Amino acid sequence: MTGFGDQVARAVKALNEIGFDLGTYHISVWGALRIVIVVILVIAFARLLAKFARRLLRRIDSLDRTQQLLGEKIATIVVWGISFFVAIDVLGISLTALTVFSGAFGLAIGFGLQKTFGNLIAGIILLMDRSIKPGDVIAVNDGKGNSFGEVKKIGIRAVSVTTRDNREYLIPNENLMTQQVENWSYSSREVAINIPIGVAYGSDLDKVEKLLLEAINSTPRVLPFPSPGVLLSGFGASSIDMTMIVWIDDPEGGVGNVKSDVLWRVWRLFKEHGVEIPFPQSDVNLKDSAGLRALAAAVGTRGAEGD
Repeated sequence: MTGFGDQVARAVKALNEIGFDLGTYHISVWGALRIVIVVILVIAFARLLAKFARRLLRRIDSLDRTQQLLGEKIATIVVWGISFFVAIDVLGISLTALTVFSGAFGLAIGFGLQKTFGNLIAGIILLMDRSIKPGDVIAVNDGKGNSFGEVKKIGIRAVSVTTRDNREYLIPNENLMTQQVENWSYSSREVAINIPIGVAYGSDLDKVEKLLLEAINSTPRVLPFPSPGVLLSGFGASSIDMTMIVWIDDPEGGVGNVKSDVLWRVWRLFKEHGVEIPFPQSDVNLKDSAGLRALAAAVGTRGAEGD
């Protein structure tokens, strides 16, 4: 072992002699290798320790998922901070020497990573005040109008939101802190859905209301409480307009499919009980005039000639 140790010492000495001087500092091949080895070991150790901390937090049943995520983020920051100072100490770098570069370097990092640190802090604040948490359903802008999706993950930089058509949106944490957010699950998971429908003039509205409530109450995902309702919303050009109000408590399962299910049941019940769903129509009234009578006579004459 002594011979092997001597060989290692000679190799280190030889590598240390290969290099160049930069002011009062000697930069050698061994110094560069030492830095690379220490950095690799510290990064590997930090990742293992952060992974262990995450697993440990997930086993604590008294913490909900949001508190676990917050703990994981704080633990990760602490682990990487400690690892940085450990690497500095192992490499023998004096912290006072870093103050020479701290001004300009800190300014450059501050400008370059301003958004990154802003998103990091915003993500921690979101988890602390629990305004947005994994599993919540929030409205997102899909470029074609407002859509909605379920919060899958709150990361260091962005929140991952998956919509019903399996599209994933990455929304910067800072945007959710500074802009208005519509959270369907913040204080309650119960969401109201308005479903408009029209019936023909002359329909028995009491009968229509009964059929609409029957269709609503037979739909699986519709809640019995809060109670569903039917409102007379107006008198249209060709129909009596009504609105069905239904409640669900699983908006992540989709809203459009609930509307479709209710309307299918309404259609079948209306056909079964003879309730008419009107189509747009217009009444045209022609005023009596000499020109109109002349036109009617000309059309009649042409029809007679054709016969």
